[in-house]
Amino acid sequence: MEYRGCLLPADLYYDLDYIWVRPEDDGLWTIGLTDPSQTMAGKVQYVWIKEPGTWRKHKKPLARIESGKWAGGIPAPCDGTVVERNERVLQQPNLINIDPYNDAWLVRWKPDDPQAGLAALSTGRVAQEALRQWIDRYNVQCMRCQE
Repeated sequence: MEYRGCLLPADLYYDLDYIWVRPEDDGLWTIGLTDPSQTMAGKVQYVWIKEPGTWRKHKKPLARIESGKWAGGIPAPCDGTVVERNERVLQQPNLINIDPYNDAWLVRWKPDDPQAGLAALSTGRVAQEALRQWIDRYNVQCMRCQE
């Protein structure tokens, strides 16, 4: 689904603020920044991601994003451990503004309790409607940069 230029894939889970989560077949999660939140941040200039092996409590930052107009932590969706970080995004931060749902994932995550973690997130039409409201509240018109 696309709304006001923002891609909102129905097959992902969302914290309805900053991040998307994709559960993988190996039990890990891939986590990244949503299209509306990358647009709100502006052109990403710097990304810092916790080292693999780092355990984070729910809502504690697992990454930090900085742009010309915003800097902030990216919260962990649940208690868990960083298994892998996207080195490509560390070298090319604005990839987040180009392809937020594919090449620009931030971390591969091992949730302590996957079922409880997913239960705390939203997915499908419920998530899409909540994200549409978020987009309207902040008057976002999504744009992605070109390479």
